[in-house]
Amino acid sequence: MTQQGTDQREGDEFVVDTEDCEARETAYRERGTVRPITVVGNPVLHRECKDVTEFDDDLARLVDDMFASQRAAQGVGLAANQIGVDLKVFVYDCPDDDGVRHVGVVCNPVLDELPAASRVLDDSNEGCLSVPTAYAELPRPDYAVVRGQDAQGNPIAVRGTGYFARCLQHETDHLYGYLYIDRLSKRDRKDALRQMAEGTPRYETVPND
Repeated sequence: MTQQGTDQREGDEFVVDTEDCEARETAYRERGTVRPITVVGNPVLHRECKDVTEFDDDLARLVDDMFASQRAAQGVGLAANQIGVDLKVFVYDCPDDDGVRHVGVVCNPVLDELPAASRVLDDSNEGCLSVPTAYAELPRPDYAVVRGQDAQGNPIAVRGTGYFARCLQHETDHLYGYLYIDRLSKRDRKDALRQMAEGTPRYETVPND
């Protein structure tokens, strides 16, 4: 993979998100309420979200609802605007390419910019709960580092490889107003929207008026 040891800033520690995954995810989910998923065309998906500034009980309830909604939709990551909330927070329950499960929460995420020389692109298929039933190949770096805060406001850094790296990039994109189809060619974007129009989502969505 890319050079995982060279992008850690002095004093940074990467969060441990691989321990007690089942118990942590279950606790979040069982406290939460499933909410319907917003889909492409909903204005909240197409603008940068607001920073999280209050790390309080309301945020904790939102995180619980996000985990519940993510599980109900059978997703591996979910951004707050995907359930209609204009805040920079995402949750994830995602395996990496080695099958290791990662579960966590990131508020106010910022992706590290990888030096061009250390980027290795993975052009696997990508999908999105907000573009249901559609998939397209999208090259992304196979290693990612996201820095932000946890649900208590503590600084954190999260790193991922392979599929999990794709998840971290995808969810961070959401919070800045970008869907994965926005990174496709016009032809591939049109094809993804056609797939969505012809498919039937397996979870409840918010209709666009």
